[in-house]
Amino acid sequence: MNLGVFASGSGSNFEAIMEAVKSGAVAGKVQLLVCDKEDAYAIKRAENHGVPVFTYQPKVFASKEAYETEILRQLQAYNVELIVLAGYMRLIGSTLLSAFEHRIVNIHPSLLPAFPGLDAIGQAFDAKVKVSGVTVHYVDAGMDTGPIIAQEAIHIEDGDTKEDVQRKIQQVEHQLYPKTIQGVIEQITRGV
Repeated sequence: MNLGVFASGSGSNFEAIMEAVKSGAVAGKVQLLVCDKEDAYAIKRAENHGVPVFTYQPKVFASKEAYETEILRQLQAYNVELIVLAGYMRLIGSTLLSAFEHRIVNIHPSLLPAFPGLDAIGQAFDAKVKVSGVTVHYVDAGMDTGPIIAQEAIHIEDGDTKEDVQRKIQQVEHQLYPKTIQGVIEQITRGV
C-alpha cells in the first residue's frame, strides 16, 4: 500500500515507519513526506531514505482549503492510499478528510481522550498522573477525537522528569505505530 507520511518535526516516528517498511513489518511503501516546516529534521530523514518530500508554507496560501488542495494534488501524483500523521502539528481539514475518508491515521502521546492537543506529555506530567501512554486513532474533523485504533500505557514513576516520560512514550510509539499501521493496511486490503 502506498503511504504518505505527514510530519512537522524531528521525524522519529517517520524513521520507525521507514525501518518497519524496510524489514517487511509494514506491507507498504512510503511514497511521499509532506511537511509544513522547511527546517524540520524529518526532511533530512526522508532524503536519507530517498523518499520525495513536499514542503509548503501555509501562510503563502489564501486558505486552508487552498494548501490542502495542493497537498491532495501531490498525494494523487504519488498514488498515496493511506495518510499517516507522524508529528504533524496541523488539524486536517475537509479537503483531505473527504478525499481520504477512514484513511488518515494519527499517533498521539497520551491515552486519549485524556490530554488532547499540544504538549500532551507536558499536560500529563503537570497533572501528576501515574499512567499515560500512546494512542493511534483515525482522524476526524476534531482535535484528537477520531475513533481509537490502539492504545498502550506507560507508567510515570516518582522522580521521572518530563524528558524521562517523553523517552518512555517514544519507545512505545516506535513499536506501536508501525504494528498498528500494518493492521490498518490489512483491514483496507480485506475491504473492511
